[in-house]
Amino acid sequence: MSKIRIRPIEKENNAEVAKMIREVLIEQGAPKVGTAYEDKALDQLYETYQDPRSEYFVLIENGIILGSAGIAPLENANKEVCELQKMYFDPRARGRGLGSLMMKKCLNYAIEKGFTCCYIETLPSMKAAQQLYIKTGFEYIKERMGDTGHYSCSVFLKKSLVQSSDKTQ
Repeated sequence: MSKIRIRPIEKENNAEVAKMIREVLIEQGAPKVGTAYEDKALDQLYETYQDPRSEYFVLIENGIILGSAGIAPLENANKEVCELQKMYFDPRARGRGLGSLMMKKCLNYAIEKGFTCCYIETLPSMKAAQQLYIKTGFEYIKERMGDTGHYSCSVFLKKSLVQSSDKTQ
């Protein structure tokens, strides 16, 4: 029986997580520019998420990192708005409900840190991810919020964390 756990990233996980994310982006046919692929922070996720209201989580099964996602304040936005960032899963993790587990962990963290709204943007081709976001209570919006630097991402969603916090329990 496999053991799955979600915990904050550790410095020694940086290279493994960056490699997994880049492999997923290539597999999904995502552009390398204007996405997480080219983020300078991708190779230093542990260091990037040291802000008191930021955390990056890894999902581990039998000692192997199969997924990851983070919560951080959304750049150039209201201080009560966070962004769900860099949520990616190895193909071995997909279709097993692990995305929902990670989403629950991230949104509960956001609520604990006092955020009232969560924003995410993604690529139009990432349909499975969008289904997870909608299932979790995110709604499509027309305009980009804040400044993520991911100009290739053209699908925007947000979720209120105030009234719907009971859905993440």
